[in-house]
Amino acid sequence: MKYLLGFDIGSSSIKVALLNAETGKCLASVTSPKKEMEITVEAADWAEQRPERWWQEAINATQELKHNYGFDASLVAGIGITYQMHGLVLLDKQGKVLRPAIIWCDSRAVDLGNQAFAELGEEHCLSNYLNSPGNFTASKLKWVKENEPDLYAQIYKIQLPGDYIAYQMTGLMQTTVSGLSEGVFWNFREQAIAQDLLDYYGISHDLLPEVVETFSEQGRLTPEAAQELGLHAGTPISYRAGDQPNNAFSLNVLHAGEIAATAGTSGVVYGISETPTADPRSRVNAFVHVNSTPEQPKNGVLMCMNGTGILNSWLRKVVGELPYDEMNQLAAQAPVGAEGLVFLPFGNGAERILENRPTNAELRGLNFNVHSRNHVLRAAQEGIVFALNYGIDIMRQSGVQVRKVRAGNANMFLSPVFREAFVNCAGVELELYNTDAAQGAARGAGVGAGVYASTDDAFVGLERILTQTPTPELQEQYQVAYARWQENLNSILPQQTTQRHVHQHAF
Repeated sequence: MKYLLGFDIGSSSIKVALLNAETGKCLASVTSPKKEMEITVEAADWAEQRPERWWQEAINATQELKHNYGFDASLVAGIGITYQMHGLVLLDKQGKVLRPAIIWCDSRAVDLGNQAFAELGEEHCLSNYLNSPGNFTASKLKWVKENEPDLYAQIYKIQLPGDYIAYQMTGLMQTTVSGLSEGVFWNFREQAIAQDLLDYYGISHDLLPEVVETFSEQGRLTPEAAQELGLHAGTPISYRAGDQPNNAFSLNVLHAGEIAATAGTSGVVYGISETPTADPRSRVNAFVHVNSTPEQPKNGVLMCMNGTGILNSWLRKVVGELPYDEMNQLAAQAPVGAEGLVFLPFGNGAERILENRPTNAELRGLNFNVHSRNHVLRAAQEGIVFALNYGIDIMRQSGVQVRKVRAGNANMFLSPVFREAFVNCAGVELELYNTDAAQGAARGAGVGAGVYASTDDAFVGLERILTQTPTPELQEQYQVAYARWQENLNSILPQQTTQRHVHQHAF
């Protein structure tokens, strides 16, 4: 018997999963805290969390898992880590956190990223980084440099959220190429650090951590960390990846044309491409996928919608803390299109699919004599799906074929209304699997630790539990509702005056 542990470092909670390495079965998992972690908002469009809180909740979850299941920690063959992407953690030489992490939905660096996009040149950025510097980690670091110079002077290394957790476990400050690409620190053309962007921002290359392979022994659990977690000292940390590349990995989405989706706090559709393609307005983004190699590059083309599960969570508080399954049942009692009620589900920071505009959520067409909370709940779920479909349309324009989508049986995909709207609006086949992010991280750890000879061997125990396909009559109804939603969205967006074309770059 060998075990594998996967840690999912989210912005809502930390989840730890225990897998039987031989059968691939998830034996137990624990989430901590039981209520969602708070996000600190010190100013408009800011979003911060304390990295120390992530580590403490990882300790709490692991100890609870150990208490509940009673596994022999010496039999854990590897630990994998997945994490909320794009966050910025700053450490001094002693490894002390210098300030709260600036997390993924923080929008303070948008103007700096847009300025870099213009001054470095759009063609240069898209050809080399496949993205605008936008609101990504490099631009957030530039914001610290400009606005907190005394603190900036104390920085020894920057880290992504998963890098920080790995540091707490191993004492080593490291990252991956995939992680560098998600921060727009990576030059795809040169297959190297984006030194020209660093130079433009006046950021020293020395602030970046050592680079390790995604699947590899990246260090071992120190005696101090093992004691805190209740695990065995010397256990290898053998995988780390951002939440969306990891979600794709957890679903065995590793090859060109395969598509993964998730609908947690944010909603994401993520497709694998072997052609370096950039959206000219950087509304969808490309990052190095977990199984990419210099010889066989693979990129994940990602569209993200921030206001997904967070909208559903907000509505839950408004309607009286009803269980989510009851909210789903109420939503199903309203008809397709919610009788004209339209929800624009933005309001959680700048949205990339809207070119980083800080757009608020809006409920439109409310009629007090027609609409009930059922309509509001349905309009919210449909609005999220319509926003995702808006992003899928952009992905298709960028050359990504979206026909079949895999997702874990979790979060918004547990809702029959959400699934029905998703397949019929996008015209896709949906497959749901018995997995989640923490299980994916555990499988990745098995590859990195050599428990599995290849990624193909890592998916024993992964099972498809539901397939849903479009229905012509429902497709017609959802297309009418989607067109109405688009009209409402277009009314709040400035009209594009020029037509720009997809960039496809052959390196």
